[in-house]
Amino acid sequence: MLRRTKIVLAITVMVTVLAAAFSYLYIFQILNQQVTTAHDTAAYLTTQLAYLAADAAPDLTSTRTNTSKPESVRRATAYYLGTDKDLNVMLASVVGNWPTVYDASLVDPDGKVILHTDPELVGKQIPDRPDFQQIQNAGFRRKLRLIYNPPTIYDIRLPLQINGQPFGTVRVGISTVLVRNELTPRLRHAFILSAIAILLSLILAAGLSRLALGPLEQISRRLDSVSTGNEDEISADEAGSDEYGLVSLKIAHLGRQMRDAREIFSALKDNVDQLMSNLQDGLMLFTRDSRVVLVSASVEKFLGRPRHELLGRNVNEIFSTDTALGTMLLNCFQSRSALEPREIDAPNAKRIQVALDFIQERGTPIGALLTLRDAESARRIEDEIEMSRRMSASGRITRGVAHEVKNPINAIVLHLQLLQSKLQRVDPDTRRHMDIIDSEIHRLDRVVQTLVEFTRPRDLHLEQIDLRRILEDVVVLAMPEAEQRNVTITRDFESAPLRVKIDTDFIKTAMLNVVMNGIQAMQNGGVLTVSLHREGDMALTEIRDQGMGIPHEAQDKIFELYFTTKKDSGGNGIGLAQTYQVMQWHYGSVDFESIAGRGTTFALRLPLIESVADATNESVSAKSTDFPTKAVAS
Repeated sequence: MLRRTKIVLAITVMVTVLAAAFSYLYIFQILNQQVTTAHDTAAYLTTQLAYLAADAAPDLTSTRTNTSKPESVRRATAYYLGTDKDLNVMLASVVGNWPTVYDASLVDPDGKVILHTDPELVGKQIPDRPDFQQIQNAGFRRKLRLIYNPPTIYDIRLPLQINGQPFGTVRVGISTVLVRNELTPRLRHAFILSAIAILLSLILAAGLSRLALGPLEQISRRLDSVSTGNEDEISADEAGSDEYGLVSLKIAHLGRQMRDAREIFSALKDNVDQLMSNLQDGLMLFTRDSRVVLVSASVEKFLGRPRHELLGRNVNEIFSTDTALGTMLLNCFQSRSALEPREIDAPNAKRIQVALDFIQERGTPIGALLTLRDAESARRIEDEIEMSRRMSASGRITRGVAHEVKNPINAIVLHLQLLQSKLQRVDPDTRRHMDIIDSEIHRLDRVVQTLVEFTRPRDLHLEQIDLRRILEDVVVLAMPEAEQRNVTITRDFESAPLRVKIDTDFIKTAMLNVVMNGIQAMQNGGVLTVSLHREGDMALTEIRDQGMGIPHEAQDKIFELYFTTKKDSGGNGIGLAQTYQVMQWHYGSVDFESIAGRGTTFALRLPLIESVADATNESVSAKSTDFPTKAVAS
């Protein structure tokens, strides 16, 4: 039920109760008045009858009545009272003139009737009847029951004294039927008036309540408008007219503040959501009472539960003592002690790094921040950063060496040509040595030129293309080498297109380097598997060979410039470094897994078009000296 309805009903009921109470008092007064009138009438009649009886009593000393005998005196007095004209007239007029009086009588001390409105009862013994005082002293509901119950006659008595001596009683009977006949019309009229008054009170209360609470509906509409951000402007006259205007003005002010706060909150929420969705670390923010109010997307992979199941829950509902992680965190929350970063096994059997910090404001705890980090990924990122640092340093040294060596080589070539032109006659041995020097100088120049090409800034000519086409071209290019080495190349590509935005020449070269390395690693032949699948928002290319694998001591160096394990086969150590460099230029990654005696699998990841940031330009200048430190996906 609406609060406004409750208030209207409360006011209506209150007014109705008041009207009913006043109606009750009105009816009660009518009832009391009728009972009192009946009592006063009967009391007046008893007084009059007693007065007339005392006045009618004769002086018996002048009669033949033996005044020494009380019995004789009573009989004589009763005789004279029964023959008194005024007394009999009075008795005869009682019933007709007084509507509530049933009868009247004079009764001697023995209970025999001396005079009665019903002459047939004279001289007879009449029974005692209840005193009318019972009705007069009763409460409202008892009075109604006594009057409206089966008919009863109540007496009002007055002791009768004649010649100064007690002589029976004067009795006036009041019938409840007669009282009821007198009372019922008045009560019916009173009930009708009360009902009308209550009905009018209901209507009036409802109308006044609606009139008084009418502005609440307008205020409610304004609040609804404020909640949607479409509040109306309040004019100065309306704002200053009454209390409702002042409230409306305050609502308008609150609406503007709420709208501003909503815009700020929406912007902050979008920023926080974007930040949390891009975080690799899992973050959980707890309130003072240990309830989760913020969860990053990465938490799902650490705890194996969706974010919407974690938000709003208590720490005891999320973690349990059944796991080492839950036991450690619950103990920290219970003791309010921070947890330094440490590695522990997660529920999904991964090794994670956990840290817990309690946030305080002016010495008072206001929440806690839980950080979950993939320990293996953290180590891999560190290795990636270190590799990028080494390659960057190597690139700078190479560029410097190439620059320094290039000029002497050019000078040597020039002077060798001058020397050959000056020697008119050269014996064969001298000619042979000079040819060897010339050949080696040109070979050294090609090496230096290769270094220059590797370290030179490149312009990427990006285009959207299905990555399956690139891999098909790579397989076609590698097929002659594979057939020569008795290697079979198999394909396992995604059925749906995987579109990427790349420089096709660079990516083709990068992947061809890996394919050729896999073919050359299988000296006795085998199967080289090239697969392409979607992995989230990345295109995953896996190149799996069946060679002898990469030695463990060399696995940390294979992406370094000039490092090679194929010294006998003419490897120069540039191919994988170049692949690594190209993948970094395209915001991708390259990683590998190698098992001794079973082969090596290289995983190359490129972002799909729908996941590429809008900020990526059509032409990106990628310098070999500035290697991105983007994490290698595992």
